[in-house]
Amino acid sequence: MKYARDTRSKGVASKEATVLVEALPWIKNITGKTVVIKYGGSAMVDEKLRADVMNDIVLLKLVGVNPVIVHGGGKAITEAMERMELPVEFRDGQRVTTPEAMDLVRTVLMGKVNQELVAALNEHGNFAVGLSGADGGIITASQKDPQLGRVGNVTRINRPLLDDLVESDYIPVVASVALGEDGGFFNVNADMVAGHIAAAIGAHKVIFLTDVDGLYENFEDKGSLISNLTLFEAQYLVENNIVSTGMIPKLQSCIQALEAGVFRAHIINGTTPHALLLELLTSTGVGTTMHPTDEACKYDAHPLGNFAAKLIENRH
Repeated sequence: MKYARDTRSKGVASKEATVLVEALPWIKNITGKTVVIKYGGSAMVDEKLRADVMNDIVLLKLVGVNPVIVHGGGKAITEAMERMELPVEFRDGQRVTTPEAMDLVRTVLMGKVNQELVAALNEHGNFAVGLSGADGGIITASQKDPQLGRVGNVTRINRPLLDDLVESDYIPVVASVALGEDGGFFNVNADMVAGHIAAAIGAHKVIFLTDVDGLYENFEDKGSLISNLTLFEAQYLVENNIVSTGMIPKLQSCIQALEAGVFRAHIINGTTPHALLLELLTSTGVGTTMHPTDEACKYDAHPLGNFAAKLIENRH
């Protein structure tokens, strides 16, 4: 007779246990804290990658992290505009957004992209709440440049609403559409939204998922990847136009978040399997990490969450 015990694989799976044990200090350090994740690039477009990233975010939630997700949807917007035969035009890397295009942007970001992300998260339970930045005035903006049309600069973040959702153990998923100070709607760069939200809610970290391995001093030279840099160094790179144009909004958002007291800012490759977990729960890390100062690497001034505080109490 073949008993159930006979179906167990031979040997002891010690490798998996070792990985979990090694993650424990990092889990203790991050549990109870809020992390803003700007989600974009191929990790958003590819269904398999999207499912993997959403699974990792749910895992972070289950170990006590409070994720807040911010997203745009540039590729999906361009495809929709081409189908509707609306002109696709960019100026200095920013999409020219006519009132007609703005209506389509809202439809794509909220009706398609946002709901796909919420659905992927909620396969594991009722974790996620999909929001437009215009819902409850989460994001308020003013016009950036008349030549760009309905493209906005963030002027205000409704912190209490986001705090309420986080404290109720939901994962807010925020599309980068803002309520205009003129009563209309604005298309806002999702990188900039992530920086503003991280600064406003006092996040512990802000993480930008992109298609490259991190920040390069010279993008053509793959050996110039910058693993760590300070706020001062990041400001120098932006002011002297040393980095590629596409990285400037991310760097500017990192700078704003760090200046507001966010403990760390990260730029990582969302196509790397489990990049979020590697960055947050291991000593290996991936991509580029930005620190307020050299000394900030040695001291975490952010308060622990309730559960994390109990871990520390038990240790003492």
